[in-house]
Amino acid sequence: MDLMMADLKALEAYVSYFYYQSKKWSKPLPEAYDAEEVADYFSHRPHVVALRLLEVFSSFASAAIRIRMAGLKKSLRPGSSKDIDENLSQYNFGMVLKETMLSLGPTFIKVGQSLSTRPDIIGPEISKALSELHDQIPPFPRPLAMKIIEEELDSPIGSFFSYISEEPVAAASFGQVYRGCTLNGSDVAVKVQRPNLRHVVVRDVYILRLGLGLLQKIAKRKSDPRLYADELGKGLVGELDYTLEAANASQFLDAHSHFSFMQVPKVFQHLTRKRALTMEWMAGESSTDLLSITKSSSIKHGSKYLERQKVDAKRRLLDLVNKGVEASLTQLLETGILHADPHPGNLRYTASGRIGFLDFGLLCRMEKKHQFAMLASIVHIVNGDWSSLLQALTEMDVVRPGTNIRRVTMDLEDALGEVELKDGIPDIKFSRVLGKIWSVALKYHFRMPPYYTLVLRSLASLEGLAVAADPSFKTFEAAYPFVVLNRKKEFRWERLALFMRVGATRKSLQLVEASSGETSLDNLPSRTDGVFDVAYLLLRLLPSKDGVVLRRLIMTADGASLVRAAVSKEAKAFRFELCKIIADILYQRMVKALGQLVPASQYSYKLRLAGGHQNTELHPSARLSTSSTVYDYQSLLRDRRLKLILSKILNSARKEPALMLRFYWVSFVTFIAASALAFHRLLISLSAAYIGPASFIPKRFAISA
Repeated sequence: MDLMMADLKALEAYVSYFYYQSKKWSKPLPEAYDAEEVADYFSHRPHVVALRLLEVFSSFASAAIRIRMAGLKKSLRPGSSKDIDENLSQYNFGMVLKETMLSLGPTFIKVGQSLSTRPDIIGPEISKALSELHDQIPPFPRPLAMKIIEEELDSPIGSFFSYISEEPVAAASFGQVYRGCTLNGSDVAVKVQRPNLRHVVVRDVYILRLGLGLLQKIAKRKSDPRLYADELGKGLVGELDYTLEAANASQFLDAHSHFSFMQVPKVFQHLTRKRALTMEWMAGESSTDLLSITKSSSIKHGSKYLERQKVDAKRRLLDLVNKGVEASLTQLLETGILHADPHPGNLRYTASGRIGFLDFGLLCRMEKKHQFAMLASIVHIVNGDWSSLLQALTEMDVVRPGTNIRRVTMDLEDALGEVELKDGIPDIKFSRVLGKIWSVALKYHFRMPPYYTLVLRSLASLEGLAVAADPSFKTFEAAYPFVVLNRKKEFRWERLALFMRVGATRKSLQLVEASSGETSLDNLPSRTDGVFDVAYLLLRLLPSKDGVVLRRLIMTADGASLVRAAVSKEAKAFRFELCKIIADILYQRMVKALGQLVPASQYSYKLRLAGGHQNTELHPSARLSTSSTVYDYQSLLRDRRLKLILSKILNSARKEPALMLRFYWVSFVTFIAASALAFHRLLISLSAAYIGPASFIPKRFAISA
């Protein structure tokens, strides 16, 4: 009896043990990513982890063998360029890596897509190869997709949709999209998540975490690299919840709905769940389709209709690119909310000529303080001002402390050299410069923030599209108008001021001053707080050869808005500089009319610089000669381009009588002030010429007055 009772107790213990284990085995995968819960879940399923490890190891081992064989073949091929071989080797490595990630499934595809947006980490050639992962994802069967939709909506398909396409219109790493129609006739895009995806993603992240833990022990590192896997896991699991993507899309729509050139699809909230997302159908042409039409070689020479199709496709593609540049700068400078996956596959050109955005799984939110620093860095890139670029990057905490700034600057100068201007536009390919910058960033371990990479990559990919259709396309030329004009083509003085301050270090702008016989930029007038006098530079640049872009911008802008800006408080500095120039012109004409009454020595001595120096005595090297100054102002008055611009502005502003009345009043006040200043100078000149020697009128006092 005692033995039987002991056996029963042992049996009870075994049953309790197996019951406890069965509860653990039946425990579901956690909804949100938690490293401890995930580790506990897979520790009871070692066979799942072991099989996946075997699959991953064999795939990467096969890839390593292929890369090694390619390296041996390259070493046996004589007479090839080292740089070309290096780039080709990097690209081939990226292609092998792409194929490996395609074979390993959604998680690795997603990681590859993320890496493709970070050429600063992996290099431009590998990034180019991995970017093909956006377009080569195989779809999963339709019955599975329909089953998932019915499970999520808890109802048959026919309860909500009258039609869903037989084949997916697009397939991505985490899901695929079908075109459908609701019962009330709305065209929609239905995005369906791949089956069993959460288990696959969390399992792969867990394996990555195991690998990083092993690496930590081997390398004996104090920092825990498993934290990177945890961050990746949280991000990827977050993307699996389509309700979060719906919230991102709604936020992006709210932020950009008032920009008429952008189109963002609205979300059908009642048809959206964690694994199914329903949005408004975005009808439009993809950039790939437009480019294929533009580059089509099947068009026969005699077909005028097909030739017109080709020309029209090129026009639409370039318009898409221009709007893409404008959208990138709008997100950067206006809203601070950036689309986190800006590759061309997520853009559409609609029939109304707008740019449409797709896929809102991730958004990048940018702090206001970094927006203008980002603009400054872009201007420095296209200006070739590498030292200023590094200063801007340091302010954004991109350059690591202790980095040798001079050495980095020299590397950039050696790689890229001086950027030349052509018709006032930097003659440069944005993608070429970007590739060199990525190489330097990788070499010196720059900490590129996500928004910086996204904006630059977006501009570079758009330039690549445009250059394929039009080799003369310049990203910076397309970006110019959107920097200083808003969506109503109204001028922004504060944006123009920033833009010109940033660009004021260009040698070409210094040459504008030197060619005018003026002082150098180092001696240009400044405000009492040390801010560069943008109004002075604007007036000097406008009639110059390098002012072609500025004149083009003014012609593009709305005339009434320019007049409104000219009479605003923000333009006070501009009016002050204009007043001094008018005073100089009036003073010159008075002196000319008086003839010999004002000696030439007094004239040249008393004439102040147009910039408005307030020094009590001018150094002889800083004085302007009579002839050079008169020539500058006379040429300014005779400039037909400026007359045409002024005529266009006034004709546009005449539609608003109240605005014109205010403009005439401000002009009258400015002219009276300039006349008073000119008479004041004339009196000082006459006093210094005829009664200067008198002891009761000190010469220094007369000059300072």
